[in-house]
Amino acid sequence: DDVESRGLGDVYKRQILSCTVKCYKKKQERRYSMEHNVFSDITPDIVRLADLSRQAGIIEQELFTKYEVKRGLRDLNGKGVLAGLTTISDVRANKIVNGEQVPTHGELFYRGYNVKDLVKGFTADGRFGFEEVAYLLLFDALPDAEELSKFKDLLGFYRSLPTSFVRDIIMKAPSRDMMNTLARSVLTLYSYDDRADDTSLENVLRQSLQLISLFPMLAIYGYQAYAHYHDGKSLYIHPPIAELSTAENILHILRPDSSYTPLEAKILDVALVLHMEHGGGNNSTFTTHVVTSSLTDTYSVIAAAIGSLKGPRHGGANIKVVRMFDDMMHEVSDWENEDEVREYLARLLHKDAFDHAGLIYGLGHAVYSKSDPRAVIFKSYVEKLSQEKGLEKEFALYSLVERLAPQVIEEERQMYKGVSINVDFYSGFVYKMLGLPEELYTPIFAMARIVGWSAHRMEELANNGKIIRPAYKPIHDDMPYIPLADR
Repeated sequence: DDVESRGLGDVYKRQILSCTVKCYKKKQERRYSMEHNVFSDITPDIVRLADLSRQAGIIEQELFTKYEVKRGLRDLNGKGVLAGLTTISDVRANKIVNGEQVPTHGELFYRGYNVKDLVKGFTADGRFGFEEVAYLLLFDALPDAEELSKFKDLLGFYRSLPTSFVRDIIMKAPSRDMMNTLARSVLTLYSYDDRADDTSLENVLRQSLQLISLFPMLAIYGYQAYAHYHDGKSLYIHPPIAELSTAENILHILRPDSSYTPLEAKILDVALVLHMEHGGGNNSTFTTHVVTSSLTDTYSVIAAAIGSLKGPRHGGANIKVVRMFDDMMHEVSDWENEDEVREYLARLLHKDAFDHAGLIYGLGHAVYSKSDPRAVIFKSYVEKLSQEKGLEKEFALYSLVERLAPQVIEEERQMYKGVSINVDFYSGFVYKMLGLPEELYTPIFAMARIVGWSAHRMEELANNGKIIRPAYKPIHDDMPYIPLADR
């Protein structure tokens, strides 16, 4: 329009338009070249060297049997190798009958208290349980009313990030993976701690309480930053409210309008309690023991535990469950037709459906065989939330798969022990009903498990044990040195 207003000819106007297009293209090319990281490329040289590494790393499978190696630190029956003692929790899945160990319905105990009784106790009184159970796991005692109130105040006091931390750390270079964001933030907090390397119990407790308080903010603010810069969503940074419970603060911080129903907060609170602790042998908690035994700082220990939990074999299973059900709902025309659902489950095992991995996600556990107590406790709350959200048909499908999947697995595969749903089966469905983004599913697991990690770190330090150093048997032949000119 400006060209025409100045009376310039069509030729000149086309030249200007051509120049504008070329400049735009060059700008886009420069932008791509800036975004494309050549150091992330897998080049032919890398492929060649990786093949050499793969060949060098392969060990004949029969050697593991020959030398009685307990791979995964478990025996052939799945029982873990005894590597330590703990008073923090107990995972029970067997009982002794006539001198023999037989599978039984799973039970989970926190400091000697059955988790089922703990959940029943605080929900019956209309209380949130996260803070109360955190106190129990850390100090081996159920708090009275005054102790619980003071503990809540202490967590509220620590629920504050250093000045400009959100702007300078979280908002810069946001990662697409919130577990990486969480680990980076935890490691950065080391720089803000005047006593970062002090491993006295008093100081480690202080650091642990701070991390328990800050985990929701670190993860959710990281998500908000990523959603804003990468997805163009509005940016919301809500400060926590000291008077709210951990579950309420998670929903308050995450949601644009900070609103939530009492049932939503209650169920999220129960989910946090059920994920807080699960014995010393699970991968991330054992990582906590191993790294703590080197006497490194708290931030390094917890970052290592986060790295373990991030792995899809450990903390990411509920996302797979949700995506599997999304595919099932698309592929199965009648969700109430048992034959059709059974056929889909068989296709999963035959690698003909979903991700072709041959797995029914949310089924099976390293310890539990007849039932996972966390899933049993959780199910009734899941049903209530599905009714509030109008998702009864979806819940009915989950219940149907819960009943049919073990039957299909037993028909299709040779089983050495029973199989049942685990806590991941329903937790992803709950998070989806709560409107939580998938990017936060595993960080929510971390928001709960940081309590268990902290308790185990304290226990490892209190017992002043040796550095954990298991044995690896070398099986390579001795080789004579070859001069470079002769190779």
